[in-house]
Amino acid sequence: MKTPAIAALLLLPLPALAEVPTVVTDIPPVQSLAAMVMGDLGSPSVLLEQGGNAHSYQLKPSQAAALQDADLVLWVGPEMTPWLDRAIDGLQDRGTAVTLLDAPGTLLQDFGGKPHVGGHGHDHAHDDHDEGEGEEHHHHEGLDPHAWLAPANAETWLTLIGAELARRDPEHATTYITNAAQARMRIAMLDAKLMADLAPLKGRPFVTFHDAYGYFTAHYGLSAAGAVSMGDAADPGAAHLAELRDGLAAKSIVCAFPEANHDPKQIDILLEGTGVSRGAPLDPEGSTLTYGPALYEDVLAGLAQAMHDCLAP
Repeated sequence: MKTPAIAALLLLPLPALAEVPTVVTDIPPVQSLAAMVMGDLGSPSVLLEQGGNAHSYQLKPSQAAALQDADLVLWVGPEMTPWLDRAIDGLQDRGTAVTLLDAPGTLLQDFGGKPHVGGHGHDHAHDDHDEGEGEEHHHHEGLDPHAWLAPANAETWLTLIGAELARRDPEHATTYITNAAQARMRIAMLDAKLMADLAPLKGRPFVTFHDAYGYFTAHYGLSAAGAVSMGDAADPGAAHLAELRDGLAAKSIVCAFPEANHDPKQIDILLEGTGVSRGAPLDPEGSTLTYGPALYEDVLAGLAQAMHDCLAP
């Protein structure tokens, strides 16, 4: 039997429980960083489905609806996931979306490894023909959006994500900030290990399928000598393939790497009869890996392992 005092307490309104923010991310590495910061408090969702192409994915109506219900949307930026740009513009609360390429302290570089100067936007042309010569041109310029492949950027973004979540959910602010700090330490430790593991590969030129590794190769001092496809993974032209093939011997290319979720036939055509080794497929976006907090480190470690296996003297 309840006493009058207990009965009175039961009639009082319960205090509102703090809700952990609903977080939506664009690609697996960003989801992984957010998951590290959220820890046991929640699980951020990711729009890019397993095996999807980050540059040309088609947003589903249910995913567009989820964006509208999100408390925080984390995305690299329109240069990486252009299919998300219009949906971001259509958010009722424009402050919901955080563009990581705009985060203060983010290291930005253009395709080709040049430091990036100015705002966003890139200019690219694929298989354009000069009317006078009939010659095929193939180039990609402007901001390289694959910035998560620089570990320092991941550390910067972890700090930003922690601050954004803490601002939206002050009750768990300490947890977010602590998780972000611990994740930065883990990535720094992995970075130091990979720096030592990859040091013997310096000066060993290689070719990749996709022009996506500039941050990774610049950070670790590796010798990327070209890519079959450009930064948005568009199909290469015949002239570009011929030029690349002519340069294999001239540049003493050691290895060529296909890429996960892309047909390796272009790499096979490139290497036919050359004696250049074919490496394991690279997965810069982690789209074939298990999604979650471990994925970001798995992406870096996987790239390093594949390159070491094929390039080691």
